[in-house]
Amino acid sequence: MSDRAKSQFQPLRIADAKSRIRHVFVRDLELNANIGVHRFEKGQLQPVRFNIDLTVEEMDGDLDDRLENVVDYEEVVKGVKTILAAGHLNLVETLAERVAQHCLADRRVKVARVRIEKLKIIAEAQSVGVEIERVAGG
Repeated sequence: MSDRAKSQFQPLRIADAKSRIRHVFVRDLELNANIGVHRFEKGQLQPVRFNIDLTVEEMDGDLDDRLENVVDYEEVVKGVKTILAAGHLNLVETLAERVAQHCLADRRVKVARVRIEKLKIIAEAQSVGVEIERVAGG
């Protein structure tokens, strides 16, 4: 296995004290989505798994133990639910882009990595999906 392939299976190393970067994440969020291009997928909910990794610039000063001083992962999850509630999407790629845009709307988020997996669409596969990375202002 090449070094590049090996590195793809290593855990993300996002948090960095020197650069004042915090890693905010949502792991294995499973929700039902109305998604897919096939006729049998339309109008049917299917289970989808989300993994979201955010590179967040830390604020100057103390957090004061106040929620408004951090990126709130509950708001990230609410945003995903709002996107799903808006109606049917054909592509997992479209859903990933919308989730990334939602996350990057917070000016403290510099990078959003979004992985979305459809869990029961191909019988022989545990999951299929897409992973994207988007950069603020990019």
